[in-house]
Amino acid sequence: MIGGYEMDAPNKNPNGTFGTRLGFILASVGSAIGMGNIWMFPYRLGKYGGAAFLIPYFLFVALFGLVGLSGEFALGRLTGTGPVGSYDYAMRSRGKRGGRLLGAFPLLGSLGIAIGYAVIVGWVLRSMAGAATGELFSTASDAYFSQATGRFGSVPWHLAVVLLTVLFLVSGIIKGIEKVNKVMMPAFFLLFIVIAVRVGFLDGASEGYKYLFIPQWEALLNPTTWVMAMGQAFFSLSITGSGMIIYGSYLSKTEDIPHASALTALLDTAAALVAGMAVIPAVFAFGLDPQAGPPLIFITLPKVFAQMPAGRLFAVLFFLSVLFAGVTSLINMLEVCSEAVQRQFGLGRTPAVLLTGAAVFAVGLFIEYEPYTGSWMDVITIYIVPVGAVLGAVMIYWVLGLPAIKKELTTGRKKPLVRGFDFLAKYVYVFLAAAVVVLGVAYGGIG
Repeated sequence: MIGGYEMDAPNKNPNGTFGTRLGFILASVGSAIGMGNIWMFPYRLGKYGGAAFLIPYFLFVALFGLVGLSGEFALGRLTGTGPVGSYDYAMRSRGKRGGRLLGAFPLLGSLGIAIGYAVIVGWVLRSMAGAATGELFSTASDAYFSQATGRFGSVPWHLAVVLLTVLFLVSGIIKGIEKVNKVMMPAFFLLFIVIAVRVGFLDGASEGYKYLFIPQWEALLNPTTWVMAMGQAFFSLSITGSGMIIYGSYLSKTEDIPHASALTALLDTAAALVAGMAVIPAVFAFGLDPQAGPPLIFITLPKVFAQMPAGRLFAVLFFLSVLFAGVTSLINMLEVCSEAVQRQFGLGRTPAVLLTGAAVFAVGLFIEYEPYTGSWMDVITIYIVPVGAVLGAVMIYWVLGLPAIKKELTTGRKKPLVRGFDFLAKYVYVFLAAAVVVLGVAYGGIG
C-alpha cells in the first residue's frame, strides 16, 4: 500500500455504484449534454460547412470517445475515487508525490463551471416560468433577459437550481443521480423530438435544414473548420480530467467501458443533431439570426415561439428540456467536487454536498450580471478546463501507463481493444488535448 492506495488492487468507492448499465450511460450522457449541444453545435454545423462539418466532427467524437472518455472512466473505476485521489494513485505508482495537487486543478475547473452553469440554468428556469405564465411573451424577450441577467437579477431561480441539484445528490448514487438521469434524459430527447417535428411544419423551415445539412465541401479545406469540430467534440463529451473520472469510480467491474463510452458519445451526438433540427429551422422560419450565440436560447427563440401557434406550450417544453440538460450536467460537476470534499475532509456525503452547493451558490451570486458570467465562463473554459483535461490525459496514458489502464479497459470486456489503440491514446489523443489548450487561447475559445 502506498499513500493509502493499494497499487495492486482497485479501491471501492464508499458512495456505492450505479445499479445498472443504463443508469451509468444515461448519467454520463446527462453530464455530456449541455448548452453547447443546444446553441453552439447547430450554428457551427451550419457555419462551417453544413453536412461537411460532420465529417471531422464524427472523427473527433470517435477518437475522443474511444480513448479520452474511456480512459477517464477506467481511471475512476481503477482507483475508486475522483481526480485528486486518482492522480495521486497514478503518481505514486511511479514512486512520485504531488498527485493530489495536480488533481486539484481539474477539480477547480469543474467547480468553476458549476458556479457559472448554475447561474445560466437559473436563467433557463426563470424563462420556463415566464413561458408558463405568459410573462415571457408580454415583455420583449431581450428586456426579459436583461432583467434576469442584471446584478443579483436571478437570485431565487439561481438558488432553486442549486437546491434542486443538491437534493438529487443527497439522495445518493442510485436514488439520486441514476434515477434522475433515467427520467430526465429520455424526457430531453422526447421533448426535443416533439419540438423538432412541430418546427418542421413551419413555413420557411426548409431553409434551416439547408443551412444545417447541405454540404459545403470547400469548408473542409479551411483549418478553422477542423479546429472548431475538434473543440466541439472535445467539450461536448465533457472530457475535463475530473467529471467522468468520478462517474467511472461508481462503475461495476462487470461493465464494458469502451462500449459504454461509445454509447455515451453516440447519444451525445444524437442530442446535438436533434437540438439542431429543433432550433435552426425555427430560427430560419422567422428570419432571425442562427449565429446569435447564447442569446439564441433566451432572446431569439422566445420571439419564434411568440409567433407560433401553441407557441406558449412549445416554449415551456423547450425550456423544460434545456433545464433537464443543464441540471444533469450540474449534477456531475457538483458530484465530483462533493466527493473530493467528502474524501479530503472526512465529511459525510450530506454535509459535503451541502458545503459544495453553498460554495457554488455564494460565489455565483456575484457573477449573475451577464457580462461577469460570460467573462467567468471564458476564463474557466479557455484556460482551466482544457489544462485539466491535458493533465488527465497525461496521468492516464503516460504516468499510470498503458499496461495498467488497458488492463482496466479490458476488465468486463469480451473483445480486445481496437488495433492501434496504444498509438492513438498515447500520442494522437494526448497531443490533440494539448492542441485544444493552445488553439483555445489562440481563437478565444473553441468549445
